[in-house]
Amino acid sequence: MVTFIVCIVLLIFGYMFYGKFIERVFEIYPNKETPAYSKQDGMDFVPMPAWKGWMIQLLNIAGLGPIFGAVAGALYGPVAFIWIVVGCIVAGGVHDYFSGMLSLRHGGAQFPKLVQHYLGKYIRVFTDIVSVVLMVLVAAAFVAGPAQLISSKTPISFIVALIIIFAYFILAAILPINKVIGRIYPIFGAILIIMAVSVAVALIFSGKEIPEITVQNLHPSGIPVWPLLMVTISCGAISGFHCTQSPIISRTVKHESEGRKVFYGAMIAEGIIALIWAAAGMTFFGGTEGLASKLQSVGPAGVVDQISIQLLGPVGGILALLGVIILPITTGDTALRSSRMIIEDFMKDKVNIKSKTLMILASFAVGIPAFFLSTIDYTFLWRYVGFTNQIVATVMLWVAVSYLLRYNKSHLVAGIPALFMTGAVSVYVLYAPEGLSLPYQTSIIGGAIVFVIIALLYVRAILKQNNTTVIGQPTQDLYS
Repeated sequence: MVTFIVCIVLLIFGYMFYGKFIERVFEIYPNKETPAYSKQDGMDFVPMPAWKGWMIQLLNIAGLGPIFGAVAGALYGPVAFIWIVVGCIVAGGVHDYFSGMLSLRHGGAQFPKLVQHYLGKYIRVFTDIVSVVLMVLVAAAFVAGPAQLISSKTPISFIVALIIIFAYFILAAILPINKVIGRIYPIFGAILIIMAVSVAVALIFSGKEIPEITVQNLHPSGIPVWPLLMVTISCGAISGFHCTQSPIISRTVKHESEGRKVFYGAMIAEGIIALIWAAAGMTFFGGTEGLASKLQSVGPAGVVDQISIQLLGPVGGILALLGVIILPITTGDTALRSSRMIIEDFMKDKVNIKSKTLMILASFAVGIPAFFLSTIDYTFLWRYVGFTNQIVATVMLWVAVSYLLRYNKSHLVAGIPALFMTGAVSVYVLYAPEGLSLPYQTSIIGGAIVFVIIALLYVRAILKQNNTTVIGQPTQDLYS
């Protein structure tokens, strides 16, 4: 119990103090006109209140990620608390803040454009492909569960449910952000927050013993914490999907001073939600072995449903049902919207097509493969979501490092988590079944080699930067 409460307090303090420090490192211009005004178009560039931007950002990046991912991560035991708190404050919050604010500074640029500007055009091509693949996978993985639940609770078949959800996805992708997303997301955000807070309060007063902190690996299968925990719990700690979503909201921010609340603050809120569900997963079924058995029999949705009903009664059952249906859909629709925006940015100077036509074609270009992928096994999709997700997160952190080096700022705030994630991703690619599936020790050695190479390149960039002085900052009209 003490560990759980201390972790929540640490996350709040992380926002108040470390988030403020990151804001000072970035150096905001509170009175500078943002793209929401300079490029206002009634479609994507629309000024919104900070509270609404925060709520939409939270739903964009969260969905069921900090619930299902945290429940799966709870299999490792209380060591998951450490990763959620530390990862969220020093990695995820930094990642999300820089992805949102750099997009804002560059006129609402999509993530691949930032990659091209700071890391080069060749890495940008790789990033374009991986980012769109990630969002197609996310849209597919997050829609299958709701469609199955709808078909089990109503006379509607699974395929018809998929068609209905994807029809909504297309509409959300092509309609102005303030027409659909801006109106319904605050309601859905309230459901997410009420659900998490209610579970936390009920858990504290339930009389059940929430495990205290330990670094021991309690996973029933004995699979290693490093780096699998860092991929299992991504939403709630650090997630590359977030940097593909931040440009949606960077185009609506009224003042740069709102960035810490909207981007860093949404990440901290997601971390708290992940912490709550990790604690519930560890506590509710008599330990990690009981949780593993329950996940095997009823899946993550069933685990969430049982916890909610037994802690909160019929109201909890309704919240769980709404959450499992609504929350992944609110991630899938913005995944489709942001991939549409990336394809538009990539294609608009290469084809002679009207912007509205290109927008519709881009939406269907990602919507159709996502639809067909959603009909295959969810767990298979989720493995590849985690795989691509953390690759994108690592690239975004190196974008932040490049920016900080270029403008002679405190680059270690992004450099340390970038190195950490480079090591984690390298080992994971070598070890995981969806990667090269090498022996663990071999993967550790291979990951260490990659880590050392990247670290040496980082040191080289630092030494090179020490001989160069850059004054000023990028203007927000760089990509206008």
